[in-house]
Amino acid sequence: MRQSASSGSPLEPIMGFARAVRIGNIAAVAGTAPLSFEGETVGIGDVAAQTRRCLEISRIALEQIGVPLSAVLRTRIMLTDITRWEEAARVHGQYFAEIRPVCTFVEVKGFVRPEWLVETEVDAVLGE
Repeated sequence: MRQSASSGSPLEPIMGFARAVRIGNIAAVAGTAPLSFEGETVGIGDVAAQTRRCLEISRIALEQIGVPLSAVLRTRIMLTDITRWEEAARVHGQYFAEIRPVCTFVEVKGFVRPEWLVETEVDAVLGE
């Protein structure tokens, strides 16, 4: 059985993707940008605020398909400036200090909107 979640992003129907998909016990959250519910960028210039928003969108999407944060296996944090990784890492730790998924930080050239400093991806597995 396939379940999908939407964050309400105006890009989802245009690009033809879901924010999160669960098939059986596996779930994945698409690359998530720091957007408000109105589609505006949150935390312009602030890596921590943008990371927090991305992870909050992911948490909500996972909950919509019945997946708790405790099931998160992997996170990916993509930054336009890797020298600012610690700002993102502190926020990641607020969400995942007890869960401790595997995590990758990478630098990318840019995102769809130039004011985005961070995007995240999340993968989860329920049960054993």
